[in-house]
Amino acid sequence: MRCEIRHTTEYHYPKPAWNSFNQVRLHPSNETRQSVRLFHLNVTPDAEITSHKDYFGAIVHHVHVHEHHRHLLIEAQAIVDTHAVTLPISTPFSELRPERGRNSEFLVPSPRVPSGRWPELFGVARPGPGDDLPEFLLELTSHLRRRFTYDPSATDVRTPLAEFAQTGHGVCQDFTHAMLGITRQLGIPARYVSGYLYSGGEMRGAEATHAWVECLIPGYGWLGYDPTNDCLALEKHIKIGHGREYSDVSPVRGTYFGGGQGTLEVAVHVYADQ
Repeated sequence: MRCEIRHTTEYHYPKPAWNSFNQVRLHPSNETRQSVRLFHLNVTPDAEITSHKDYFGAIVHHVHVHEHHRHLLIEAQAIVDTHAVTLPISTPFSELRPERGRNSEFLVPSPRVPSGRWPELFGVARPGPGDDLPEFLLELTSHLRRRFTYDPSATDVRTPLAEFAQTGHGVCQDFTHAMLGITRQLGIPARYVSGYLYSGGEMRGAEATHAWVECLIPGYGWLGYDPTNDCLALEKHIKIGHGREYSDVSPVRGTYFGGGQGTLEVAVHVYADQ
């Protein structure tokens, strides 16, 4: 499926700002399940733009606006082809044992996914060594979708996972952090994915960057699960990058001098040719 993406981030300041520096993670990844045909980053006013690959392999752009400005526009445009993938066969939990040491960074606690008895807190029964891992992960994805309510007004990027567990209302990053907490406590290496979603009107989270989980299946590799929409992350999911949690892959963040209290507007549009 060919997807065209337009992502705009606009800052408006009541007073002139200067020396604005933003770290931008909006370049989709090139991997087995998707190919990037075009990417363009447009910034107004004129900016100094450099890039590098971060620890997890994502392309990060550094946008530095030296001049005084009251309006900053960062617009990313991309064309990405997503590809069908084969799905894993039955795999028992016991096969995870040798993978844990090689993927420990996706098992340890992090600020937004701290240690805790998340399986019990979220009502998930702990599987046995002979249980099927892919089947369990699909059931977990469905369980979280049923248990929680998607509510864009309920949380923000600072909301603790424990608060989401208590209120039961949140957005895709909350669903994703919840699944990460559960899987990591069960010894399943899992990572946070940031990207885009072509919804066609039937899925939640397409109005901004979306988030889902990738779990390691021994003998297969990483497979995406979207607990917000109770589905696998396949052709309609366009990946930007992955990390331990939201902080590792936040789309745009930065600092500036002056300006006063600015306002932020974000718009994401994904079009697809199926």
